[in-house]
Amino acid sequence: MKPCHVLSILVLALTTACPAAWAQNVKVTPLGSHAGELCMRDRATIFEDPTGVRILYDAGQSVMGADDPRIGKIDVVILSHAHGDHIGDMKMKALEAGTCDNPQLVSAAPNSTTAEIAAAKNAAVIMVVPLANFIGRKIESIRGKPTTACPQTGTDLVAPLAAPCLATVQTGGTRTFKASATSKAVEITVVPAAHDSTVPIALLGDAERKNLEPDNISLTLGPPSGYVIRFTNGLTAYLTGDTGLHAEMQTVERDFYKANLMELNYGQSALTPEAAAYVVNALVQPAAVISTHVNEGATSGGKVRPTSRTAAFIALVKGPPVYPALSGKTMEFDGAAKCAVGC
Repeated sequence: MKPCHVLSILVLALTTACPAAWAQNVKVTPLGSHAGELCMRDRATIFEDPTGVRILYDAGQSVMGADDPRIGKIDVVILSHAHGDHIGDMKMKALEAGTCDNPQLVSAAPNSTTAEIAAAKNAAVIMVVPLANFIGRKIESIRGKPTTACPQTGTDLVAPLAAPCLATVQTGGTRTFKASATSKAVEITVVPAAHDSTVPIALLGDAERKNLEPDNISLTLGPPSGYVIRFTNGLTAYLTGDTGLHAEMQTVERDFYKANLMELNYGQSALTPEAAAYVVNALVQPAAVISTHVNEGATSGGKVRPTSRTAAFIALVKGPPVYPALSGKTMEFDGAAKCAVGC
């Protein structure tokens, strides 16, 4: 065979192989209190990019802290707001402890599950500035060393990191994270949410706690947030955080970022079934939805209970599939937000 023909075949092979290499799936694994179920306190989710970057979203109270055997390697920790069920002022006493409706928890004070995990995993902390600084100080207390700004290669954070670090952002800001210097980067953007972000008093120092307790108030650690994550296979996920209806769901998440997967926090203090369905049907219009933060034992045997709020919401959604965030069950999504495995 002539050398030029060999070269042509090699180029063609590489050209056809490369898109396939980047067309792998994003893995989404909820970490709840009871395996295979969607339960009262479930919040935490791990997203794994095809390049190996692993992101922990809202560690919360349904994990056992840094020693939880389900967590594994974590490169990035993100947190939507400072409420205890998200920052993790409590943690599971043991896996499967208590019931799905009432998991058995113990205190995670004074550090929080978020700080414990970030410290143990040498993770980048990507969140709004006041919240990141608060978590950074908790990490410093755990490690006995200052928590510094994350090192960058150009504009990218690159794994592995030698120590936990802060990559602060404002609302609308983006950080990019690579698994290695040669990998494509995952883009993580902070977007608005309509909620609040007060930190539990149990996580405050003695002086601040004594100052605030007489009036039954706490500190606000910046604005609440959602996140948009653009993965290297083309999937664009919108993580709502705790939020009510707001117009940016359409103008920012749908029109600008064109999110095709949405993980919806369906808290009863913020969204009715009708409002949650309106978010899906009219505002964001994703190709697929993951339902979490349902504040109820939503499933039994991995099936949605027909009398649950979660079932009422799902019945009102028109078009896209809604997947309950079943603990420990990994779902895999392609770039178009089609679930290829585990749904």
